[in-house]
Amino acid sequence: MKKLSLLLVATALAACTAQVPAPEPVYPIPAEKQVKWQQMETYAFIHFGLNTFNDMEWGYGDTDPKTFNPTHLDAEQWARTFVEAGMKGVILTAKHHDGFCLWPTDLTDYNISHSSYKDGKGDVVGELAAACKKYGLKFGVYLSPWDRNRADYGEPSYVEYYHAQLQDLLTRYGDLFEIWFDGANGGDGYYGGARERRNIDRRNYYNFPKAWAMVEALQPHAICFSDAGPGCRWVGNERGIAGTTNWSFLRAAEVYPGYPNMDELNVGHPDGDAWIAAECDVSIRPGWFYHESEDDKVKTADDLTELYYKSVGRNGTLLLNFPVNKEGLISKTDSLNAVHFHQRIQQELSQNLLEGTKVEASEVRGRDFNASQVTDGDFDSYWATSDGVSAGSLTFTFKEPTALSKVLLQEYIPLGQRVKSFTVEVQKGGAWQSLEVGEETTTIGYKRILRFPEVSAEALRITFTDSRGPLCISEVGAYK
Repeated sequence: MKKLSLLLVATALAACTAQVPAPEPVYPIPAEKQVKWQQMETYAFIHFGLNTFNDMEWGYGDTDPKTFNPTHLDAEQWARTFVEAGMKGVILTAKHHDGFCLWPTDLTDYNISHSSYKDGKGDVVGELAAACKKYGLKFGVYLSPWDRNRADYGEPSYVEYYHAQLQDLLTRYGDLFEIWFDGANGGDGYYGGARERRNIDRRNYYNFPKAWAMVEALQPHAICFSDAGPGCRWVGNERGIAGTTNWSFLRAAEVYPGYPNMDELNVGHPDGDAWIAAECDVSIRPGWFYHESEDDKVKTADDLTELYYKSVGRNGTLLLNFPVNKEGLISKTDSLNAVHFHQRIQQELSQNLLEGTKVEASEVRGRDFNASQVTDGDFDSYWATSDGVSAGSLTFTFKEPTALSKVLLQEYIPLGQRVKSFTVEVQKGGAWQSLEVGEETTTIGYKRILRFPEVSAEALRITFTDSRGPLCISEVGAYK
């Protein structure tokens, strides 16, 4: 009898300590490299070329390469600026629509070796790649599909040339984290002297699937940006602002570079079959290339802070462009404002007021998925609900009334984006009241940050009212 009792006790203890499996993924889900890309949050863009020296945005393709002549180009100054601004990488415009290449290449004479820079011995792509390696930044490139210089643009031979250019960049400059393909394709140009307008089939002309396959083969850790991804998508505007509803999905077969329905790109497709999260691109100045007339129009730290909350804070990433000036440097105002912006975000999100609070969950999947996981600062741990439970709440009780003005939420996206709607409430005088956050509270994804007028709260409650499956909440934060 005694042995039987001990056996029953051991069986009961084993049952109590048995691990509950993690929730099944809710598809689509991101690849590991897409998760790492989104965790970068902010990174830089560089637009620099013949346009810089000719006060243009979209060069026609007939500008003399000799006019490219930066006097103090310092790629390490660029890299130091990005590090001090908290950015994790940079994408260089290796070729814009004018066709001028910032690296020496045998594929065309319209390149830096025919410029005045370093007597034709320069290589801006190589210089920035080396600076990124020195300062611990990730490096990426943008190669414009449109080329207003090439005589054969619009012909099959140009596509072969474009793919050869891409292969050149993919194999010469080490590891790349992102390759940028955009949809500004076709129109008027120099085209080797033809000086005419050429239209192309944006969906099929460039054979983008082949280009993306090249990236996958030669740079397997890089992701491809375009309206259609397949790694990440354009957010649908150049203002750096994501939709308050922002799904990380697209119906992949429908979307292509040059896709006309920009509102869809802004919010994603809730029924999408491919994980293609939004990248929010914006320039720190009105233009993408440097113009002296815009020296007094640089976005302030306040402007950039607002953009952070409307991009990273809405399940996107922030790609911030710096127009390098004629000297070959990032201008002082641009640099200082970017650094002050980073310091502002660090300060505003430095102290999670929920750490050390009592947290209660409406339901818990098991011990390994308890509510305390949401304030441990570990993205890879998370609170989860049981199978079939797609709604629930988290309640945080403060030791004393605490002033709040921001709430941060993160889902554990390796298992999919799930939350469809949620509410935020604070307890005051023992009564619960909804917070007016000024925007719809629908999706969360990688990160959602809500801002509101400062309020003193005895407790905070997040109620997830609808989800695509069991809840998987990685982090919750509250800030003043």
